[in-house]
Amino acid sequence: MAVLLGFIGVLGFSGSLPATRVAVEGLDPTFVGVGRAVVAGLLAAALLAATRQPRPARSQLRPLALVALGVVFGFPLFTALALHSLSSAHGAVIVGLLPAATAVAAVLFAGERPSGAFWAASGAGLVAVLVFAGAQGAGLPSAADGLVLVAVAFGALGYAKGGALSRELGGWQTICWALVLSLPLTVPVTLVASLAGDLSGGTDAWAGFAYVSLVSMFLGFFAWYAGLARGGIAQIGQVQLAHPVLTLVWASLLLGEHLTPGMVAASLIVLACVVATQRTRVQTAPPRPSVASAG
Repeated sequence: MAVLLGFIGVLGFSGSLPATRVAVEGLDPTFVGVGRAVVAGLLAAALLAATRQPRPARSQLRPLALVALGVVFGFPLFTALALHSLSSAHGAVIVGLLPAATAVAAVLFAGERPSGAFWAASGAGLVAVLVFAGAQGAGLPSAADGLVLVAVAFGALGYAKGGALSRELGGWQTICWALVLSLPLTVPVTLVASLAGDLSGGTDAWAGFAYVSLVSMFLGFFAWYAGLARGGIAQIGQVQLAHPVLTLVWASLLLGEHLTPGMVAASLIVLACVVATQRTRVQTAPPRPSVASAG
């Protein structure tokens, strides 16, 4: 069940880069990167109020702040800035580093201890992604590549802290509270970006913005954090190895970006590595007692 939840989350996230690429062609990148958190934050506030969720304990505020730093601000903003000049397919290859980064973050921030077999399978998947990147002519790193790498670091932090906190606070509650607590910052930043930037995009740009607001920033995390909490951050995090593969499919279908036999071969190798990581053992730190409801 945890793997299925993780895959549902990744499936939702896999459309993020193509949708962001379409959005930033007609909308200001900062507006896209931060504004989507405003839309999701308002929905989160309504959901929390409708279900009468108890407020997080004081001890949970710092982890929530780190979740917000990682997945509400860092990852969305830096990918939006990068995709202003990168193709979504190129960005997807670099985002392929996220599973390995998430596993490292799980060790550093969530007390998990993956086995040697896990690291071997995860490393094989990482090598497959990097070889694929080279075969696709990624070339020398650019400034935009660096922005995606920064986004990956933020994403790994947000996934690790969010997955750990979801064990005590609940999966959907964790992302909802992170979004709501971010509103005092996301709202003014979005207003400034909307006044200073270009928002003359057409229907496609606004459709891309709607996708990253509703799916990438909100609904996708419901399944993703629940999967991380149930199956372990490092282990379920490796389901993200399928992220570049799925993103390339969306990029081909929605943006007309060309799929090659090499992409298909890399996809099969990556999926095999995902299966291998799910057959390994990861020691997970027990959850801390919590006064908040779990979900």
